[in-house]
Amino acid sequence: MLSFVVSMTFGQASDAIRKKNFNISDGVAISGYDPVAYFTQSKAVKGDSKITAVQGGVIYRFATEADKETFQKNPSGYEPQYGGWCAYAMGNTGEKVEVDPATFKIMGGKLYLFYNKFFNNTLKSWNKDEAGLKAKADRNWTNIFK
Repeated sequence: MLSFVVSMTFGQASDAIRKKNFNISDGVAISGYDPVAYFTQSKAVKGDSKITAVQGGVIYRFATEADKETFQKNPSGYEPQYGGWCAYAMGNTGEKVEVDPATFKIMGGKLYLFYNKFFNNTLKSWNKDEAGLKAKADRNWTNIFK
C-alpha cells in the first residue's frame, strides 16, 4: 500500500512539473492542434475539443479518434520537443517562447515547433545551424525540466 501511495504522489508531482513547464494555452497543448496530424498529414490540423487525451497532466486534442488512439500507443513519439516551446529560442537563449503551431519541422521522428510572427520566422534561423541549436536546446531543456 505504501508503494502505491508513493507512486501516486510521485506521479502527481511529475504531472505538476510537466504542466508548469509545458507550453499550455487555454488548458491544452499546442494551442489545440493535433500532434499526430503533423506526422500523418505533414501539416498543422486543429484538434476537436471533444476528442482529447491526457498525457502526464497535459491535455492534447485530436482531429480524429484514430489520431487519439495512435497517440495513446506512443505519446512520447508525438509530443512536441521542449514542451512545445520554440525550438530555436530554446537553443539560442534557453528561453520559453510561444510558437506558431503551423510553423514546425519533423526531424529524427520528433516534432519541433517555432515562433513565426512579425516577419520573424525562427525556423529559418534554426535551419542555418540546426545541429548546434539542437544540441544547445537539448541541454537547456534538461536544465529547465528538472
